[in-house]
Amino acid sequence: MSVPNDGPASKHTIPVIDRMMELLGAVEQREAGMTISDLIVVLGLPRTTVYRILNTLQRHDMVRRDDAGVYHLGRRLLTLASHVIARSSDIDIAAICQPVLDRLAAELGDGVKLSVLDAEGILVLAAAPGRREYALTVAPGQRMPIHAGAASKLLLAYLEPDALDTWLSKPLVGYTSKTITDPKRLRSELQRIRRLGWAHDKGENAPSIHAYAAPVFTKSGKVVAALSIPFLSGTEATRMEVIRMATIDAAAAISRAMPV
Repeated sequence: MSVPNDGPASKHTIPVIDRMMELLGAVEQREAGMTISDLIVVLGLPRTTVYRILNTLQRHDMVRRDDAGVYHLGRRLLTLASHVIARSSDIDIAAICQPVLDRLAAELGDGVKLSVLDAEGILVLAAAPGRREYALTVAPGQRMPIHAGAASKLLLAYLEPDALDTWLSKPLVGYTSKTITDPKRLRSELQRIRRLGWAHDKGENAPSIHAYAAPVFTKSGKVVAALSIPFLSGTEATRMEVIRMATIDAAAAISRAMPV
């Protein structure tokens, strides 16, 4: 694999970084991942060079090595991508929401997250860790199922019909017995969510994890994100209601803080 020649600018580059980007590009193209031997063949580089680049990238979580010795793209890339999304528009949602997330996590004790829908699906854009015992947390940059979970369903519920049709034309994986995999049933659930203005996950992605989610609106009324709070199944009904109302109130606070 060769590095493109960009004219005079190519004289002012760092060759090892070019090799690193070639390697990441190669791993990106192979969904099943690549071994060191695969990369040596594709890149045409010595084994020691490939090995040292991989070790460096793995140290920074830019790639990860599975038990079979196959390398895949790392989670750090997802985190970086979340910042690109936040800064690709005139509104830095992550910056606006973070104070609200931090305050809510401190007051409630549970982890809080903000998710968005992009071309690849559901992405956790920002989060604040919980402080209570057994509080559930999630890290920015994580990908979540498009149809399973409170935030995911809520973001689908506010899509335009054509966009929703596109997502529902894809296979809907069943993660638990609570996951809705029938498009017709899911459409009914999405209509209900839009009518209520909030969503409830009753163990659709993981049996022991429930969650509430509420929409974040721009001033023009467009839903741009979903604030959600995950909690363990078996939580008392009174506590669940506290979480539900806190979710709705915090999402509304972020909506009011949106500049446009």
